[in-house]
Amino acid sequence: MDLPAPQQLPITAQWCLDQHRCIDLEVASTPMQKRIGLMQRTPLPPLRGMWFPFDQRQPLRFWMLNTLAPLDMVFIRDGRVMAIEADVPVCPALPCRGYGPSEPSDGVVELGAGEVRRLGIRIGDRINIVTIQ
Repeated sequence: MDLPAPQQLPITAQWCLDQHRCIDLEVASTPMQKRIGLMQRTPLPPLRGMWFPFDQRQPLRFWMLNTLAPLDMVFIRDGRVMAIEADVPVCPALPCRGYGPSEPSDGVVELGAGEVRRLGIRIGDRINIVTIQ
């Protein structure tokens, strides 16, 4: 199986936790961008992530196939953190486990492993992601 080339999307959104700490986000908006996600990417630096927005709530399961570094996954619904999958390990070959809550979500933010804990992100926290240009 040919591996997809790593994608480096522009920073086009930001999630500010407070007035001093903002996470710069690449936005995976197309189906292909969502499929490739962070595959083949080196570990994300602090305060960097990838946002996967969805138009409608749906059950979302993310896997770590061909991802080079562990990640934290923050599942979002209606502007709030509804679930967290922390320190999700890489999966070098199939089969790979899917991660995510059984309840529908309308978005996911992937961060480097340990960022959720370091930044104090908790279930129920408000999320206001804004588009930047």
